[in-house]
Order: sequence, then structure tokens, then C-alpha cells
Amino acid sequence: MFKKILVPVDGSSTSWRALETAKDLAVKYDGELIVAHIVQTYSSADLYINSLDQTAVAAENDQLTRIGSSVLDTARTKMEGFTGKVDYLMDVGHASDRIIELSKDKHADAIVIGSRGLSGIAEFFLGSVSSRVAQYAAVPVLIVK
Repeated sequence: MFKKILVPVDGSSTSWRALETAKDLAVKYDGELIVAHIVQTYSSADLYINSLDQTAVAAENDQLTRIGSSVLDTARTKMEGFTGKVDYLMDVGHASDRIIELSKDKHADAIVIGSRGLSGIAEFFLGSVSSRVAQYAAVPVLIVK
């Protein structure tokens, strides 16, 4: 059940707790980890709606990619000493959609994801990434607070 675990990380404290939890599960069940960071870049629709120029958007997207690389570097550091197999990847798109697709594409048995901690009215209207993943994923989802 926990042979291949997808762990999305975004640099938040809950995503690091999720990584620790996934690492513990992988040790216990002799599993492997897929540590992923999803970059949600600006799109052409954002350009139209927000009147952003193409150069500014390209610069912002480059910055988001650099931040994503830094997040994955931090994940690598946190995984030092783990002797199991770990793959690191960065993907681009809407976070919950990409996490669900990655779990299918990589044949994950489970997803361990941090809770973003949205509360009240914001969560009611927007929904959190972890909530959407838990609702639509085809594999078990462990949400770590």
C-alpha cells in the first residue's frame, strides 16, 4: 500500500511535516518517494485579466521556477540519510490537478500532503489543494497538519 508515495512540497511548514511523515512510511514499508513541486505560472488569461505585459509575466514565471528549484533543494537536504529511492520533480500547472495526474502517471500507491491551513469562508469558497486532492485522487491521501 505504501510502496510508492507521492509527496507534494511547496516550502510550507506543513509540507515539510508531510515529507517527514512520508519518509517514515517509506522506511516502515520499504517504499519509495516521489517528491514533487508544482509551479503555477501566469497564463495568457492572467495577461488579459490583469493587463500584465508579456515580459513581466516571463520574468515572474522564471522567478517561480527558481523558487521551485530552491524548494526541491531544501527537500533534498531534508532527505539526507534516507536510504530508500527518492525521485524529485518539478511540474507546471494547477497544483491539485497536477498532483492527481502525477499520482496516476507515476503509479503512486498513496499521496502524503500538507494541509495549507485555510479556514472559514476562504476555504469554503476556494477549497484547499489538499481538500481537492483528497476528494478526487484515486489513491489514499494522508493530509498532515
